[in-house]
Amino acid sequence: MNPQAMKQSLRQSIIAARQKLAAAEREAFSRAITARLLALESYRSAATVLGYMSFGAEYASSAWVQQALLDGKQVLLPRVNRSSKELDLYLIEDVQQDLAPGAWEIPEPLPERCHHLDQLNAVDFILLPGVAFARDGARLGYGGGFYDKLLARMPHQPALVAAAFGMQLVAEIPQEATDRKVEWLVTEHETIHCVAQH
Repeated sequence: MNPQAMKQSLRQSIIAARQKLAAAEREAFSRAITARLLALESYRSAATVLGYMSFGAEYASSAWVQQALLDGKQVLLPRVNRSSKELDLYLIEDVQQDLAPGAWEIPEPLPERCHHLDQLNAVDFILLPGVAFARDGARLGYGGGFYDKLLARMPHQPALVAAAFGMQLVAEIPQEATDRKVEWLVTEHETIHCVAQH
């Protein structure tokens, strides 16, 4: 089985398993993960953070986004640029007012309300979504390559952090040259310092 086929098979099995978690369990896990994320030194020292709005049965990231705003961080959220097939980053100030359903019905910043950030080196901390993770920091995304492309455009090394339920941890993930590993992996039970990103 080639790496792409292995990734697709793993993606399908983890997404199916994640959807079987009871809603109350996901909420409790998400609260525990948010508390761990907020305790990270790399988050506390960051001025500008990039998050994401969750969809489906993912870790519910909106509480973290709200808290980052309350903590006085500059909070960025991604918007899919359909022509370039890349992520554009926008500063948001109000989760209720500044977002509307976009690609795949995921809430995205409204360009007419939010400031577009093109200085990617301003980003200190990135919370990355994903389907499955390994303890060495390997990440399996949804297959669009949006975040790998975004990270490749960054001239510096922000803190790369992923939030996931414990059941999304796997022994290993096939890696390709464009794949970037995360530095920290946060689950409801543990905060894992993965290998360095280089």
